[in-house]
Amino acid sequence: MTGTPHSPAPAGKQMLSEQVHAHLRGAIMRGDFAPGDALKPQDLARDQGVSLAVTREALVRLVGEGLADRLPNRGFAVPSFSDHRWQEIAEARRTIEPVVLRMSVERGDIDWESRVRAAHHRLARTPAYAPAEGEHYTAAWAEAHRVFHRTLLEACGNRALLETFDRLWTASELARRWSAHRTPDRDGVEEHRGLEEAALARDADTAAALLVRHLTLTAAALADDPGRAT
Repeated sequence: MTGTPHSPAPAGKQMLSEQVHAHLRGAIMRGDFAPGDALKPQDLARDQGVSLAVTREALVRLVGEGLADRLPNRGFAVPSFSDHRWQEIAEARRTIEPVVLRMSVERGDIDWESRVRAAHHRLARTPAYAPAEGEHYTAAWAEAHRVFHRTLLEACGNRALLETFDRLWTASELARRWSAHRTPDRDGVEEHRGLEEAALARDADTAAALLVRHLTLTAAALADDPGRAT
């Protein structure tokens, strides 16, 4: 009996697309591409040694993640500093997260307090920058930062609100990296310490106010684009 052999091509293409996507995502996050830089599929395909179709598939995924824009002429580019999306995301976060933090402070138990303290300790002890990882903060610090902010909110007990936080956090990761790079004198360590202290003191008003300020400062650094440095 003769069967039709299964072709590995689709799986192979998918694997290549994953690799190219991971490479481009990392390059954008590290700052290898400046805001507004063109992402030329032909050049990227040649550099990665893959087909144009594989490269375009990876770029479309980046568009879906908010890490690239698709231009009218079917080209691609890194978003700009001044893109209004960053302010819209920041507004959404300032609207939602302080409310969720209040709920968490009011509902959190001793186990939540312990997790908040542990998450802050990890964040404070994780180096933010490493020369090998480019001009933006490290992947390890980024994860510690995410865990700290999510832990502050997770005692709210509302899965839908936490899922909203997760989506907004992912959508704003590139903006956070740019903002930190543009405001190197900002005392993020003290901001996070203040959030931890207010939350553990069960001071919901102060914790919410500090979170609003924290989110506002991040967005303010991207309010306008002074132009690419030369």
